[in-house]
Amino acid sequence: MTAERVVEAPINQSVERAARLLGLFSVEEPELTLAELTARLGTSKATAHRYVTALRHAGLLRSSNGVYTLGPRVVELAAAALAGLRIVKVAGPYLERLVEEAGETAVLSIWDGEAPVVVRVEDNVDRLVRISVPTGSRLPLDSAQGKVFRAFLEEDGDPELDDVRRDGLAFNTRVFEGIAALGAPVFQVDEIVATMALVGTTTAIESGVESQMAQRLRDAAATLSAELGFLPPERRKG
Repeated sequence: MTAERVVEAPINQSVERAARLLGLFSVEEPELTLAELTARLGTSKATAHRYVTALRHAGLLRSSNGVYTLGPRVVELAAAALAGLRIVKVAGPYLERLVEEAGETAVLSIWDGEAPVVVRVEDNVDRLVRISVPTGSRLPLDSAQGKVFRAFLEEDGDPELDDVRRDGLAFNTRVFEGIAALGAPVFQVDEIVATMALVGTTTAIESGVESQMAQRLRDAAATLSAELGFLPPERRKG
């Protein structure tokens, strides 16, 4: 048993470090140098170089002029991961209908363990001015989607999150100037699995929890939740 632990520990550490290194790249920072990777990984330069070399050979990283980016293999894995998320496919018609009804960009996000990640976007292509949200974007915790996830994943007594739980909605204008988002939870069985949000300019997104836009978003999220097997507390037995 002891010998088995000794053999497995370095392997587990290597996998963890490789995953951490890949996680350092983001939509905001798609390019990083070896020095930046070394500093953020917290290892020696030689160790970081060993990891990036192995990841390059696996197609998970690529480099050009001393700058590293995620490799083509990551795109393939991301596509396979999204294909395995049933909710991405099931949510499609609901997002499309929401765009038709509200006239704004509709966004579906899931929780990656630390923050919301955008997995599907439906744009209103008829609008002269519309907000584009890239798939794969990692959203801040104080975004509307972040507030919704935190409200149903945490129990910290935050009055703002209490309001989100009560209303089933979160509104935010603080992440990007001039842009607002309204988010609602999507449940599967009895757990939150995603957020559905409307994103637009601050003048286009209605902030009131009883507004027509809020009701349409809430209805779309509730109907999608029902298709995923969610039963409201009042309809559960026992």
